[in-house]
Amino acid sequence: MIRSGDLIVTRFAPSPTGYLHLGHVRSALEGWRAARDAGGRFLLRLEDIDHTRCRPEYAAAIVEDLAWLGLDWYGPIRRQSEHFADYRAALARLEAAGLLYPCFCTRRAIQAEIDRAGGAPQGEMGAPYPGICRHLGAAERAEKRALAPDYALRLDVAAAMARFGTLAWSEDGRRVEAQPALLGDVVLARKEVPTSYHLAVTIDDALQGVTLVTRGADLFAATHIHRLLQALLGLPTPQYRHHPLLTDAEGRRLAKRDRALSIRAMRQSGMTGAEILARASRGQITPP
Repeated sequence: MIRSGDLIVTRFAPSPTGYLHLGHVRSALEGWRAARDAGGRFLLRLEDIDHTRCRPEYAAAIVEDLAWLGLDWYGPIRRQSEHFADYRAALARLEAAGLLYPCFCTRRAIQAEIDRAGGAPQGEMGAPYPGICRHLGAAERAEKRALAPDYALRLDVAAAMARFGTLAWSEDGRRVEAQPALLGDVVLARKEVPTSYHLAVTIDDALQGVTLVTRGADLFAATHIHRLLQALLGLPTPQYRHHPLLTDAEGRRLAKRDRALSIRAMRQSGMTGAEILARASRGQITPP
């Protein structure tokens, strides 16, 4: 684990499932500037645990585009697919503490239960899991686990929160109280993949000594769970800064399907790195 002391350490952690677009660059720029202005370190991490969607050519393009833009980083790139042992170790601790349970539900079964109960409030991360498998007996869990071709491991949020009083984090200088129950019993791993986004990002930030997490406002809700995982695993809590998302004139956020706004396309059209960075700094997509 990096011992960063008072050093500001930020990171940019994209998933290589497509080419970088302006929204990604805005997020990278937020972290890069925060580290540069404080004389700290900016790290690059590739969140490539989804082997069905992540591709080597996208990973290579991310590295190339960032370097072309002049957004340099400190040290080697951490690739999550190379560190499954770190996530397995954390998962084993949580399971030994009795805080995980196997879930055998399909998406269809979960949605049907939500509909049967009259629907559930939809947050940034979707409707919370309705708890279908939470109360299965030990024998039934063991039998299903042995036979199921696939299953998820969920965090028992109520049991986890019972171990603590109030948890909070610092959001750009203000105190935010963590409310993990808003997201429900999130998935932390699956049978064939020993981690999910929530677990991997929490472990990675700690192991890399990240002191300031800068990321899009769409991930604000996830911080409630990340703060709980930090407490359960005895990990430090960084400060957070969730920046507004880049949107078009109608207020729609960017997605990887917006290929015309990919950095690849902009480079090929003749735009300079300075022009792209200037556009990424704006709060709204406007013509070059």
